[in-house]
Amino acid sequence: MMNDLSHPITPETTELDVEGMTCGGCARRVETALAQLPGVISAHVDLAGKTASVSAAPEVGAASLVEAVERAGYPAKARARRIESAVALRVTGMTCGGCARRVEKALAAVPGVAQAKVDLAATRAEVEFAADAQVDAQALVAAVAAAGYQAERIEGDAADLAAPAAPAPQPAAPPVAVSFVPMPKPKSRAKPAASDAHHAEPAAIEQAPAPTSAAAPIELDIAGMTCASCSNRVEKALAQVPGVSRASVNLATERASVSAEASVSAAQLIAAVEKAGYRATPLSAGASDIESAPAAPARQPIELEIGGMTCASCSGRVEKALAQVPGVSRASVNLATERASVDDSVSAAQLVAAVEKVGYRATPLVADNPVPARSPAAPAIELEIGGMTCASCSGRVEKALAQVPGVSRASVNLATERASVSAEAAVSVAQLVAAVEKAGYRATLAAGSIGTAAPAATSPTAPRPSAESRKAAEARRDLLLLIGSAVLTLPLVAPMFAAPFGLSFMLPAPLEFVLAAIVQFGFGARFYRAAWHALRARAGNMDLLVALGTSAAFGLSVWQMLRAPEQAGHLYFEAAAVIVTLVRFGKWLEARAKRQTTDAIRALNALRPDRARIVEQGVEREVPLAQVRVGSIVAVRPGERFPVDGRIAAGASHVDESLITGESLPVAKAPGDRVTAGSINAEGALSVETTAIGAETTLARIIRLVESAQAEKAPIQRLVDRVSAVFVPAVLALAVLTFAGWMLAGAPAETAILNAVAVLVIACPCALGLATPAAIMAGTGVAARHGVLIQDALALELAQRTAVVAFDKTGTLTEGKPSVTAFEPIGTTRETAMAIAAAIQRHSEHPLARAIVAAHHGEAHGDARAPQASDAKAVAGRGVEARIDGTRHAIGSARWLDELAIEVPAAVRQRAAELEAAGNTVSWLMRLDAPAAVLALIAFGDTVKPSAREAISRLHALGIRTALVTGDNQGSATAVARELGIDEVHAQVLPDDKARVIAQLKASTQGVVAMVGDGINDAPALAAADIGIAMATGTDVAMHTAGITLMRGDPALVAAAIDISRRTYRKIRQNLFWAFVYNVVGVPLAAFGLLNPMIAGAAMAFSSVSVVTNALLLKMWKGEAR
Repeated sequence: MMNDLSHPITPETTELDVEGMTCGGCARRVETALAQLPGVISAHVDLAGKTASVSAAPEVGAASLVEAVERAGYPAKARARRIESAVALRVTGMTCGGCARRVEKALAAVPGVAQAKVDLAATRAEVEFAADAQVDAQALVAAVAAAGYQAERIEGDAADLAAPAAPAPQPAAPPVAVSFVPMPKPKSRAKPAASDAHHAEPAAIEQAPAPTSAAAPIELDIAGMTCASCSNRVEKALAQVPGVSRASVNLATERASVSAEASVSAAQLIAAVEKAGYRATPLSAGASDIESAPAAPARQPIELEIGGMTCASCSGRVEKALAQVPGVSRASVNLATERASVDDSVSAAQLVAAVEKVGYRATPLVADNPVPARSPAAPAIELEIGGMTCASCSGRVEKALAQVPGVSRASVNLATERASVSAEAAVSVAQLVAAVEKAGYRATLAAGSIGTAAPAATSPTAPRPSAESRKAAEARRDLLLLIGSAVLTLPLVAPMFAAPFGLSFMLPAPLEFVLAAIVQFGFGARFYRAAWHALRARAGNMDLLVALGTSAAFGLSVWQMLRAPEQAGHLYFEAAAVIVTLVRFGKWLEARAKRQTTDAIRALNALRPDRARIVEQGVEREVPLAQVRVGSIVAVRPGERFPVDGRIAAGASHVDESLITGESLPVAKAPGDRVTAGSINAEGALSVETTAIGAETTLARIIRLVESAQAEKAPIQRLVDRVSAVFVPAVLALAVLTFAGWMLAGAPAETAILNAVAVLVIACPCALGLATPAAIMAGTGVAARHGVLIQDALALELAQRTAVVAFDKTGTLTEGKPSVTAFEPIGTTRETAMAIAAAIQRHSEHPLARAIVAAHHGEAHGDARAPQASDAKAVAGRGVEARIDGTRHAIGSARWLDELAIEVPAAVRQRAAELEAAGNTVSWLMRLDAPAAVLALIAFGDTVKPSAREAISRLHALGIRTALVTGDNQGSATAVARELGIDEVHAQVLPDDKARVIAQLKASTQGVVAMVGDGINDAPALAAADIGIAMATGTDVAMHTAGITLMRGDPALVAAAIDISRRTYRKIRQNLFWAFVYNVVGVPLAAFGLLNPMIAGAAMAFSSVSVVTNALLLKMWKGEAR
């Protein structure tokens, strides 16, 4: 059944101020967060103005919009409504910034109060009311008294505060933008603030400069504040700078906003803050600064590879450390990929230092073949990190990298063991590596990345092994260490396995001690090193739990052995050794499984040839790929991979693009066709003109998209982060309680110690940390192999909740190659009308235009002489017009024809209706100049893609409704929808209106709406939808707007993308369930003495292995789309 949804909506518009946005991705995340709220019709974010405009149903309040934006990771506040009046109070009893904030909070809670500002230095509070509020001053005084302070009204302030001073009273105050900040008392030489205007003489007011001369507010990042008193001291220090009229410090965001005269520089403010004992970094300059310095370039997110993380607690600490770096608005750490991603304009050095401070290693990552920077900001640096074992480790590496001066962003991925750092040009790789090594981890420059961000450090270095070979060597070394540990442990556990068979023998206690000591302090040294790093950072991780547990068992055995050397009784050396061996075994299996989750990236990287054969003056010459330039002619022989993106200049062949597009059959290629780097030339020799190289090739962009998606943190991960933040301290507390409980119950000390050891070693934060990222990596990897590129974790989550999929028609469900199916002249000859139509469309690239030109060329048998057209121009949503022999002609839609009121014979209209009903698109050739007339009826037909019907059927099988949103006429759209079984039709929709239709679908379904398109005209709808899905056969604009890209024009891939997303989230839920079950069931069993420490160690070792292995089952997914 098909419905035409056109519910009228009467929305209200709310304006928000949004902080922390640095790029288009940030703006898109804010838009998506707002658009997901029930009742929101549309949301538009202005990145330059740092504002958001939301059109929503009246019941959607500003508070819920602000909350949605803040959940997405950006501070926001609603723009204040018109202020009618205000009251000033004298408040006594305040002694610090905490007092001032309590008074502000108490006043703000009074109904009708729009905002309250407290100036601690002036012992003054200013309260502003909404226009329709009736607030009694006594209610304000009572609120302050209830908070424990005394207050009295300052008479005469209400009128002055209601509006700026003016020669004559105004009936109502104009709308103002309210800033929730205290107002320090200005110096005598400073210009009076608006709220203090009543203290100035009228003459002085008349001579005051116009407000337009004031400089823009200066924003500062403040570091070192720990409480409200700190923020108050910073506020007072800034207020005392000559020329400052207003200063506001936000402790939560660690930022300060200063309004001052244009002569006040950011340097003066920074000096004042530093004099007060804090650190400050400017976010935006005042007018004077802007004039004297070029605008800072937009920064890209910094990616860091973190070393030393072993569990979710590690990643939580890394994230927390990065988030506390002044200027950081968002930090994300992925335990599985061992990477961290940080957004904002801070120095990479600060981020590196922050990671180092919490005891982890980090190395920045950079993209291959970076484009030379045109600004002082250098490209991101990619580092390979060694030694990370859990999320806590990655956190320490992030913090260490963050503290290196000049670093603006750091991101660490635990699974790929990489760090990405964006830094200033002066920051060298040596500085970053040193910072990581100081944190106790290993770091090397990633293969193919920039050697340094500083020109001075570009000297050649000795060749190093690739990251893959290095990791393979580490895996071999870990295996050898595991075997050695197992060989020494076997004699310790052999008596236990022999006992059931009646064999009783024990090794001498000194020999047990020697074997166990080698395993404990030799093969188990990695746990002590990592635990030491955690303790130095005043944190905990998996290694700390293992080191404490095994040390307790080992120490108990030593004590028993020394207490009674001749009758030592049962010793527990084997428990300590077995735990170390099993945990090493588990980490080796986990590392092996994690490498499999990155198979997709390795497979894509393997497609890139290192060398190319260029043709110069007819001579072929093999050169390194870096020497190929855009425009170079590259020769590709049969069986070789294309080294570059390009167009075929000579030759014909079939090309295997299966690893890029997922298409299993080779595709025929002829001169002029595009080819993609990494695809295979099947049988013919080809010459290819290079159009893109290195980082700009389609393959490189695919790799970046997949890596970015795998590094992202899913929203569901927030729960894990909260748990992991308290996990290790909670386990340590439970172990202490277990020991104390057994001792109080009268149990022997060894029993209490062993049960406490079991609690320590059963607890596994690793499984928690790996549950989400491992599934995301496996899911995005299998999607990439099937031609579906998922750009981030948010797109993955939204796709699995999709309720409605809206399709564009031309090029998405149809082939996008229309042909002229009917051309019927009216009042002129066919030859004349066809020639005029071809002339109008001669230089257009529109598919319908090409169809007309091709039809004219075919009818003229190659002698396609058409009159010359001039002044050709497109009329948006209607058609195209041009001047031919001095007369204006046009080809356009029926809507345009009706708007121009040109008469059409009834029989011709009937014929047009018949053609539309048959699924054709109808256009009209018209003469616009007098006498205006219709010259021809033109019908176009487009073939529906073979897989379109199957795509719609599979979506319906998944319980998803479908809609068609097209600019085509109602008849053609209805015919295609009826043929494919689409539920809803929205026809004759202009490009700008597609976003409105998507908003209506969102409002009517109250669910996630996906939009599938391929053209520039689809970009607004792709952005307006909860999740945009773009065909890679379409335009770059569409792909950049979408959250998911389909690498071939097969609509069946839409269902594949949603199915993969659902299966991935099913794996995430399964992984989290098992990760929690291991701990929720295992810890109580251990605490009550029902779990042997060795069994606890085995359970802990295999918990993370089972989680990663479960995620790897996604690799078995086989899509039906071909």
